[in-house]
Amino acid sequence: MTTHLKETASLNEDLGMYWIENKKSCYWYQSPVETQALLIEVFNEVTKDTKSVDLMKVWLLKNKQNKNWATTKATTEAIYAILLQGNDLTSFKDKTKFKIGNEKILSEKLSAKEKEVATGYIKINWKPDEISQEMANISIENKSDVPSYGGVYWQYFENLENIKESTNAVLNIKKELFKKDKTGTAEILKQIQKEDLKVGDVITMRLIIKANEDLEFVHLKDLRASCFEPLDVISKHESKDGLYFYQTTKDVATHFFFDKITKGTYVLEYDVRINNSGNFNDGISTLQSMYAPEFSANSKNSIIKVTK
Repeated sequence: MTTHLKETASLNEDLGMYWIENKKSCYWYQSPVETQALLIEVFNEVTKDTKSVDLMKVWLLKNKQNKNWATTKATTEAIYAILLQGNDLTSFKDKTKFKIGNEKILSEKLSAKEKEVATGYIKINWKPDEISQEMANISIENKSDVPSYGGVYWQYFENLENIKESTNAVLNIKKELFKKDKTGTAEILKQIQKEDLKVGDVITMRLIIKANEDLEFVHLKDLRASCFEPLDVISKHESKDGLYFYQTTKDVATHFFFDKITKGTYVLEYDVRINNSGNFNDGISTLQSMYAPEFSANSKNSIIKVTK
């Protein structure tokens, strides 16, 4: 049985060992986390295959990075499989080396305030005068046999017109603006760069989301130019192409909250009306995991020119 399971398993350097068909469905007995935990016990009890067990643990850990272990049963099963099967992941020694710019950081020399002994979580703060451009170059080397994951993200202030569209392997978002015109009973969308915008025109905001991994608990914040007034200001639950979300409109931005974004490409649209003339920054759209902020993306800024 285990031979057949190994033959049908997928191996990935980042995700470890897992089965593509192990997916969640409407049936109570189909729980990916519980199934993976059970398979870890099978490989440990039947074949004592420690190597496969450790690879399967990697999938459980990565699954927790940007998703939720949906039930208490799934959580306890996963923790049991991680702690009591295969190699002990809690008995590792500090062998992780960090290099931030020209500064080398050894985890074993960090204070109790900077490092949690039980989890290995590290948090380091620098004063403003200690931060340099070289610190953008970060390298991490894990010398232990215990798998681990983490994330690095840099938050800073920048003028909107200087922000470029981000590109990464997990999340991407693109923002497009169109002028909405009516021709008889049909509605036509025209690129705003080729159109003269006037007060009273209706603009369609198009947000294109591309996710290369399944993510849970994601927030999308779409900034608006001060000349735009949303046509629909009622907060409500919506669905679009199998994507379910809660949409709410605030003074400077429209917010979208997603319980889950499955792998794929999605298009969201909403309309605004121009209520002022002048030159404006439309702002950017920011898409970010709420519990794993290293998974984020942003669009570029657009310049809006409106004549009276």
